[in-house]
Amino acid sequence: MELLTGALTVDLMGKDLWMWVLFLALVLTLLALDLGVLHKERREISIKESLLLSAGYIIIAILFGIWIWWSMGKVSGINYLTGYFVEKSLSMDNIFVISLIFSYFGIPRLYQHRVLFWGILGVIILRAIMIGVGATLVERFEWILYIFGGFLVLTGIKMLFSADHDPDMGDNAFLRFLRNHIPLTDRLHGEKFFINQQDPASGKMVKLATPLFLALIMVEGADIVFAVDSIPAIFAITTDTYIVYTSNIFAILGLRALYFALAGMVTRFVYLKYALSAVLIFIGGKIFWNHFFGKIDPLISLAVTLLLLAGGVVVSLLKTKPVEAGS
Repeated sequence: MELLTGALTVDLMGKDLWMWVLFLALVLTLLALDLGVLHKERREISIKESLLLSAGYIIIAILFGIWIWWSMGKVSGINYLTGYFVEKSLSMDNIFVISLIFSYFGIPRLYQHRVLFWGILGVIILRAIMIGVGATLVERFEWILYIFGGFLVLTGIKMLFSADHDPDMGDNAFLRFLRNHIPLTDRLHGEKFFINQQDPASGKMVKLATPLFLALIMVEGADIVFAVDSIPAIFAITTDTYIVYTSNIFAILGLRALYFALAGMVTRFVYLKYALSAVLIFIGGKIFWNHFFGKIDPLISLAVTLLLLAGGVVVSLLKTKPVEAGS
């Protein structure tokens, strides 16, 4: 018993091992509940079910933040909540791109849950690697935070001027690379990522990837692109690896449910990108402000972040309502 207690108190990236075990156990439980109980049978997910599931993920994430506040202190709790809401808001762009990917490949709603579930698992691993690398760089080279800050300010400014431009899937270089290097079949085969098919030239059986697998790779690739923004953003809020990773993963866990709830109306949030650009500029600029003028209260950072994001959502819904009603 003493050996087990000692093992669980081993330091891992600044926190006791038991804290990481607790978090990973919670994540695995949520994934098992989602796949093994709620979506055991193949079926389309309704908007009502998606909203309820998304609300459940948000409640659990906030409760986890309250636990961090209670166990690690006010500043840690506020930093977690700020990081969570920033990542959650950035995921709105991710939802739009995922919607474009499914539309481009003609993936029926019935099969989208499988792609998103495995996509989430991949994201959990990829984010762990990227956050681990980021934490190591920040620990060894503290000045890299100023590079993160400058990058966020430039990204926010760029987002202001490109908010009206949508990505062109047909002209995507990564997609062209995949098609040139992966043996593919041109049609879906149910929920299968791969099929065995006879090669007409050789007569041998060959393994081919389906468009569903291609969509999965594109979803993973999209998250890597978005992580380039979100990871510097959270490190600009806090360098605590535990808070960085947990806030990121909790925001991503609810992404699948949020997608099914909002995919059909994500185009209404036209002004959210402007709010996000303001948030990125604020978070990036805060690093330089803290250095030259003194540290900004984390509660002020959280309030400014929430006000900007809420403003973007409210203005979007008000401005697009007449268009929706007339369509």
